[in-house]
Formats: sequence, C-alpha cells, structure tokens
Amino acid sequence: MERTGRAARFVGLAALAFATACSSAYYGAWEQLGREKRDLLRRHVEDVKQEQQATGEQFQDALERLRAVYGSSGSDLELRYDALRAEYEDSEARAEALRSRIRRARTTAEDLFDEWDEEIGTMQDAALKRRSREQRKATQQRWRGLDTAMERSEKSMDPVLARLRDQVLAMKHSLNAQALGTLEGEVGAIDRDVDALVADLRRSIAEADAFLAALGP
Repeated sequence: MERTGRAARFVGLAALAFATACSSAYYGAWEQLGREKRDLLRRHVEDVKQEQQATGEQFQDALERLRAVYGSSGSDLELRYDALRAEYEDSEARAEALRSRIRRARTTAEDLFDEWDEEIGTMQDAALKRRSREQRKATQQRWRGLDTAMERSEKSMDPVLARLRDQVLAMKHSLNAQALGTLEGEVGAIDRDVDALVADLRRSIAEADAFLAALGP
C-alpha cells in the first residue's frame, strides 16, 4: 500500500513537472516573439469575447429552428427534426469551444498574477514595489469581475443545452404531429433560458471590454 502511495505521488509530481515544463516552453516561445503573458491574456480575452458572441447567435439559431419544427408534418417534419438535431450539435460544440477559451484565459491570468507577484518580491525600491503591488491588486480585482461574469455565462449554457437535448430526443422518439403538440409548451421555457443566456453573455462581453480597457494597449 505504501509503495502504491509513493508511486501515485511520483506520477502526480511527474505530471506536474511535465505540465510546468510545457507551460514554460509555451511562454518562452512567445516571449522570444516579444509577447508577454499580458499580451497573451489580452488575446485570450478577445477570443472569449468573439466566442461568446458566436455562441449567443448559435443558441438563438437553435431556438428559431426549434420553433420551425412545430406546425410541420410528414416528411417536412423529418427534415426539420434533422435540422434541429444539427443545430443542437452545433450549439454543443460552440459551448465546448467557449469553455475551452475561458479555461485558457483563466490559466494565463493565474500565471500572469503569479509571475507579477514573484517579480514584485525581487524589487528593491520600496515606493516602486508598493505601486506595483497596488497595480497588481487593482488589475486582479478587475479580472475577478470578468471571471465571475464568464463563469455565469458558462453555467447559463447548461439548462439550454439540456432542454434542447430533451427536445431533440423526444422528437426522435415521437415524430408525429400529436406528440409534438405536447412538447410545444417547452419552447417558452427554452426561450426564457436563451434570453437569460444571451443577457449573461452580453454582460460578460461588457466586463471583458472594461478589463481590456484597464489592461491598456
């Protein structure tokens, strides 16, 4: 048991060392091109903004596709079901792409603030050190506001995806007008969820704009 525990710790440390080495190599390569962590964070936040905009549009498209299904029948209904399923799959892919970009921005932000803190510790001039610490604190507070908004937008996607998936599966199981009539009442709930999601995405985009403005050019 003890040997197993040591082995597990070794694997964990090895994985951490590998991740650290990869991270160092990644940042080192960008630094050789004149891009610091601050530049990378700005780019990642811009990427999140763009992905949030595209995600909001995709979910709205899926909602419109869902509305189009009702009132259909026969072969037309089958075609509309296929289109809705494709919209759901696109929405799921968009959601994962957004989550991935947010994770990347978070990792870069954490690394930036860690580096900033370490560098402050090496400064000798007390006044400059104090000013740098205040700048770090203010920037981190702005980042936390953005991070909270991004997290809220991430969570807002989950109920929409769950409802869309239920609709797609229910239509798959019962492709007939009578069954669809019992499902139509769910469109209103999805509509509200999409509205809430789009509002959260817009708030997050606004927070990103404020953060980028504070970060400077």
